[in-house]
Amino acid sequence: MPTENQASICRWADDTFGPVADPVALVDRAMMEMQELREAVEAGDIAEIGKESADVMILLYRLAEQFDQNLNEQTDAKMVINRGRVWRAKGDGTGSHV
Repeated sequence: MPTENQASICRWADDTFGPVADPVALVDRAMMEMQELREAVEAGDIAEIGKESADVMILLYRLAEQFDQNLNEQTDAKMVINRGRVWRAKGDGTGSHV
């Protein structure tokens, strides 16, 4: 199976769905996919968790592309910031910076 990246995914999406008329539509669709992901997590459906997570990533790649951003590079840059922050754990696997 070939390895995908932001560019190849966005080319496929443009060829399949056409150009993005309004980036907000991608956000709205990603939110729908997040709800499907939540349902899969609540059901403990491992296969669906993987698929729905991927659907969200595909939409995020496409959204980032609309603004000439590389999501992988942005994630790396954000992790540099996150690693330099002080965090308060909430006890549920999440937290916030102080």
